[in-house]
Amino acid sequence: MSNDSFSITMASRRDFLQTSGVGFGALALEWLLQQETVAAEQSQFAHHAARAKSVIWLFMEGGPSHLDLVDPKPLLNELNGQPLPTGFQEPITAMGEKGAPLLAAPRTWTQHGESGLWASEWIPHIAGCMDDIAVIRSCWTNGINHAGGVCQMNTCLDRAGRPSLGAWINYGLGTANENLPSFVVMCDSDGRPVNGPRNWGAGFMPASHQGIRINGTSDEPIANLNLPKDVTDQRQRSKLSLLQEFNREHAARHPQQTELEARIQSYETAFRMQAHAPEAVDLSQETDATQQLYGLDVEETANFGRLCLLSRRLVERGVRFVQLYSGTGSKWDSHTEIEKNHSRLCRSMDKPIAGLLKDLKQRGLLDETLVVWGGEFGRTPMSEKGNGRDHNPTGFSIWMAGGGVKGGQTIGATDELGLYAVEDRMHVKDIHASILWLLGLNNMELNYVSNGRLERPTINEGSFNQKLVTG
Repeated sequence: MSNDSFSITMASRRDFLQTSGVGFGALALEWLLQQETVAAEQSQFAHHAARAKSVIWLFMEGGPSHLDLVDPKPLLNELNGQPLPTGFQEPITAMGEKGAPLLAAPRTWTQHGESGLWASEWIPHIAGCMDDIAVIRSCWTNGINHAGGVCQMNTCLDRAGRPSLGAWINYGLGTANENLPSFVVMCDSDGRPVNGPRNWGAGFMPASHQGIRINGTSDEPIANLNLPKDVTDQRQRSKLSLLQEFNREHAARHPQQTELEARIQSYETAFRMQAHAPEAVDLSQETDATQQLYGLDVEETANFGRLCLLSRRLVERGVRFVQLYSGTGSKWDSHTEIEKNHSRLCRSMDKPIAGLLKDLKQRGLLDETLVVWGGEFGRTPMSEKGNGRDHNPTGFSIWMAGGGVKGGQTIGATDELGLYAVEDRMHVKDIHASILWLLGLNNMELNYVSNGRLERPTINEGSFNQKLVTG
């Protein structure tokens, strides 16, 4: 068949489908053609064999204290109340008290599993999964306040404007299930994280790659998904077809507005989701034993437990990137009363996260699902306001599990007080590069041209840490 005859055939199919079934045949055809184009574009980004198919990022917003969770420092307790020893330079922090004395971390530390990794009494359930976890103790970042820190942990830069990691993954890998969003964000409250939607935005890329926030704590996680009782399917199809016609006409006049194209795609996705998403977010399908594993039977853990269980159900159905916010609105920030603040938040997320790891493992999903835990920075060994800790961007911990990561190990180290990363240091760009590598993407080969400039997810820096898979 010649190119001319192919064009005529396609035009005829478009005309036929546009005028039949109130235009919804054309919606389906256009979507299929888009999928073929996207698949062709994305095939160039399969840089090497992937170890993970999806990511669940557990974001502790506000900055959890590594000193109280996974990085024990006996010397800190010995020097409690004393000034920072000679030889330690105080980092630049957002609002810290200069010359503040050291604050002990009065935790009970225990080694766990065959690996003997240390964890405090604040995370007893996660501690039981240590043989599947790689703790990275040597992270550092440039963001000294929450806006910059959260922005950099999501986009590799402490200033707004760049695509989030989830958007890059959406761009590079596309969806594995056309009936669900590829990138989903859920928060443990109705509030908004610092920076709001910019944390899961697409930056200079088309807006269709941005994350979609759903309300995982509600009985109806995806609002307005189900048709009102008085709206028939035919009426809904007619409304959407008319909207589609208006949107396409407007988009043709304003091709530079990718937000409109994203809105058009969202209508198409929403139409497909009406048949598939209700089942995906229906937790009543889960057994009582599974719900109890996530802590849904206890008020203190039920909220975050729902998010974790929904995450498993979403990645199980092909969602590429799920990000959960614990402590939405910087609640992990502990400038005062860190004992009260952290103990409460740890209780709310510890059992659900351990349940997620165990559930993924028993279903054979942990090998292909990368679970990442951490915040935008850590906290200082020096006190603030007597019983709190300030932000610490110069040395903190995150951990990873599944997705090809070798568990039961620690990578890197902070100094003997936990202030600076000193061994095998991993910047946020290295963290992102490592996540991308585990998904089969090379951070230096994944690129997007914006305004004539070749852009990469880690801004031409960052490298995969081989120890994640070799130990």
